[in-house]
Amino acid sequence: MPDFQSLYAQLFEKLGEIVDIRHTLALMQWDQEVCMPQKGAFARGLQLATLAGLEHRLFTDAEMRSLIDTLRGHTEALSPEQAALVRETAHDLDRGIKIPESLVRLFAEAQSRAYEEWVEARRTSDFRRFQPHLKTMVDLSREKAEFLGYEESPYDALLDEYERGMTATKLRPIFDALAGRQSALVARIAESPYQPDVSWLDQAWNESAQLCFCEEVLRDMGYDFGAGRQDISVHPFTTTFDVQDVRITTRINPRDFLSALSSSIHEGGHALYEQGLPAAFRRTPLADAPSLGLHESQSRFWENIIGRSHPFFRRYLPRLRELFPGQLDEATSTDLYRAANRVAPSLIRVDADECTYNLHVILRFEIETALIEGSIRAEHVPELWNAKMKVYLGVDVPDDAHGCLQDIHWAHGSFGYFPTYALGNLYSAQLTEQARKDIPDFWNTVEKGSFSELLLWLREHVHRHGRMKNSAEIIQDATGSPPSPEPFLRYLEEKYAVLYPAQPQSV
Repeated sequence: MPDFQSLYAQLFEKLGEIVDIRHTLALMQWDQEVCMPQKGAFARGLQLATLAGLEHRLFTDAEMRSLIDTLRGHTEALSPEQAALVRETAHDLDRGIKIPESLVRLFAEAQSRAYEEWVEARRTSDFRRFQPHLKTMVDLSREKAEFLGYEESPYDALLDEYERGMTATKLRPIFDALAGRQSALVARIAESPYQPDVSWLDQAWNESAQLCFCEEVLRDMGYDFGAGRQDISVHPFTTTFDVQDVRITTRINPRDFLSALSSSIHEGGHALYEQGLPAAFRRTPLADAPSLGLHESQSRFWENIIGRSHPFFRRYLPRLRELFPGQLDEATSTDLYRAANRVAPSLIRVDADECTYNLHVILRFEIETALIEGSIRAEHVPELWNAKMKVYLGVDVPDDAHGCLQDIHWAHGSFGYFPTYALGNLYSAQLTEQARKDIPDFWNTVEKGSFSELLLWLREHVHRHGRMKNSAEIIQDATGSPPSPEPFLRYLEEKYAVLYPAQPQSV
């Protein structure tokens, strides 16, 4: 009889080396997006390809396959945590061995080059510059999907990487329901006689003061700057090298301080999840969320439910007046609350209000499924994008920078990622309903700027599990119900009925 604990120890050690390489890759990508000199792009693409190939080779080698084949047949000899680690590693390995190392290398190098061209294409609003790189990322992603296999759509093979078990067929009725209810809500809001005046927001907001305020809010949320940092990037993101090294970025709009605030809080929500993963899971696949939808639930919880609440602005208005002398003397917390929750169809997804945000996601889902399924080509994207923006949001797209070049995801080859934003909205609202039952003074804690009880609730019900459970199990166990869009739709309809009533009323 094999010594299963000894075999598990070998697996644990081997996984640690592999995760170290993955985190090194993440560090190089972080550097590329934050501080790498522009001329380093060519070499960085080669370096990323080399490391990605090495990681893939180590993860899928004969020794790893042998260890997993033996251990997954004898999980009764392991602890629950050990068995979960074997299960999750086996899942990743089953996917990994289907993809040749040559494709992994090609993908990493193409991804690096596509990113650099996307930055310049976005800056100059020139889709034609990015178009060949988009085509390459689509072609490589379709090739990857063929290696992974699928039953209905090649898109499903890619989506499964971000939201396991989800398919385009399952998503469409969810998105249809969201689009119908949210479009009706937006129409009612447009007819409300109370439309907030936010013209006062359009003024010059000191960029250093914006960063200072964002960092103060992050500290209040519980983000540990001893185990992280915040920088500036073209597109805000969170990256993790360890549970005690989780870094975020934001971007500054000098004419709208709420933009940086929402970006920082959003990424801070992701980072709190990563910093809250058990230290015992370090250097293993368990030190991760079971899906990006659940990960997004944490960023959307902090960004929208907390960071766009009235108690939040009652708390922070005095500090904002100190940081921006003379600019908010006449503003009330209600003014800030209404400005942060103004509903108006917009061009940019990350600046979209809660009522229209999912429409941005649905638009991207429809385009990227068509790209991966081959019903459209890369050159069709701008025209299709602009047409769908008119249909879903009623806006005219002035240029590609404000249209199909605004997001980084396709440059990364992250097809299947966008739907997780919408799923994160659903999960966040369902978790919030339960948290408000469990924490009777929920909103008082927000108004005091004392978020520790909220964070502890999330640590207990979400963060501590890592990949020990799947997303549906975590939502079910935390709330007593399976995942559903109804809590999110209730949240929107109740909140915005007060913000945009048929007749003006106090908020």
